[in-house]
Amino acid sequence: MSDTQKKQNFLQGTALLAMATAIVKVIGALYKIPLNAIIGEQGFGYFNTAYDIYNVLLMISTAGLPVAMSRMISQASSLGHYNQVRRIYHTARGIFLALGIAGSFLMTVFCRQLAAFQNQPDAWAAIGCLGPCVLLICVMSTYRGFFQGQGNMLPTSISQVLEAVVKLIVGMAAALALLRMTKSIPLAAGGAILGVTASCLVSAIYLFSRFRKSYAVLPQTGETPRSYRDTARGLLIIAIPITFGSAALQLMTMLETKIYMGQLLNLGYTQSAADIMRGVYGMCLTIFNMPCAFITPITISIIPAITSHLTLCGNDEAKATEESAIRVTGLIAMPCAFGLALLAEPITALLGGYSGANLAMATRLMTVLGFTIIFNSLVLVSTAIMQAHGHAGRPVINMLVGGVVNLIAVYVLTGVPSVNILGTPIGLLMGYVVISILNIVSMRRLLPQPPAVLPNLVRALFAAAIMGILAWGALWVLKYAGVTSRLILCALPVMVGVVSYCIAAVKLRAITHEDCLLLPKGAKIAKILKL
Repeated sequence: MSDTQKKQNFLQGTALLAMATAIVKVIGALYKIPLNAIIGEQGFGYFNTAYDIYNVLLMISTAGLPVAMSRMISQASSLGHYNQVRRIYHTARGIFLALGIAGSFLMTVFCRQLAAFQNQPDAWAAIGCLGPCVLLICVMSTYRGFFQGQGNMLPTSISQVLEAVVKLIVGMAAALALLRMTKSIPLAAGGAILGVTASCLVSAIYLFSRFRKSYAVLPQTGETPRSYRDTARGLLIIAIPITFGSAALQLMTMLETKIYMGQLLNLGYTQSAADIMRGVYGMCLTIFNMPCAFITPITISIIPAITSHLTLCGNDEAKATEESAIRVTGLIAMPCAFGLALLAEPITALLGGYSGANLAMATRLMTVLGFTIIFNSLVLVSTAIMQAHGHAGRPVINMLVGGVVNLIAVYVLTGVPSVNILGTPIGLLMGYVVISILNIVSMRRLLPQPPAVLPNLVRALFAAAIMGILAWGALWVLKYAGVTSRLILCALPVMVGVVSYCIAAVKLRAITHEDCLLLPKGAKIAKILKL
């Protein structure tokens, strides 16, 4: 396969996952935003506490193995060694099942103890209902790693959309039903979590049906595969550093919650007031995670693409793919960062339904989280690049350093009465800045031909700055004119921002011909824009 074809496959895979992510995020907004109104900030705090614990166990179960599986299957497929592809799948499946069963058991049986540890004892129902998801996600990750290693992103994309639809229908119905029957916010939060569990089950069934067909048509080849022990060793060598780093980072997130909840209580806030602040911050994190989720398709796609280049082509082709990924990351992250930071008030007012003191708090939190998007996105893509080159350990060290900086900052800042909950996103920003700097330095030292990071981001940065100024100006004009509609105050500046960013990105050449290929009818769009 030519370099052009491989790059095209990478871009098409990214485009497919990006479109699926867009659909999933729209459905997710339809799920979480009304859910916040149904169960309130306090219930949403329980919901997010369950997710914090779930994410730690999920990272232990799935963070490293899918990357290792995808990388090893990509390498074996590039060489035509399909017997080894089968061996990798069967070995990974056994490891996944063991981890999934252990994680689900821990969350389900010890849900009350985990809730008490997080200083939110009423979150036990949400934690227990989410427990079975760990096993289901492990099963799904096995299938997704199999498909992604061969550059087939379609099953992953469809399963994500299917998962989001089922979560919306079942989760909303269960939350409403339990709230009406029991009048209990903790149980209603648990009902919302039931939608997540049901969605994982349906998605796992779909992936299994696709896997059976794909596995059956794998070519029969004559090579002797490596033993199960050697294959497991190869998987774990890649997976353990990634898993350790991701799990440690999620554990730090869980500790972060414990720290700032404890500090808020020490400042004299009641448990109810602290829970509400936790819920507002959780809603802001939900908005923050929306644009960050669009970077994940890039990281999923580039790992097998870079591995294939390194196996068959060389460093030049790998570097070209890496710089394309960085450029696309900047095109997505920069406008989202400036938009959320400068339009924090109308966005949180509309999506969170906040007013008064809660709106003022959400605005401050969202402003800081907005600019954090840039560094979080850079961390995600730079980590994937190093993982694809086989340097899985260095990003782990960098993440741990950044995580420690985050925890220290959160502890110090949230203990200051005038700062309180605002210290949490500030600490998060500081942590991601540190990790970003360390990752860039690491790539320059470890990679034979490191990608140029800043030159591929600077034009998108300027385009986003122009967009931000015009969008903020539109908001100021609307307020000056006396407009009070939340929808208009949010939608019109966003529309101004979208149009101005597209024009600025083209004029500043922040978008290239290859970047246009990520869009539907990308070749025609590039021709119209004369790229």
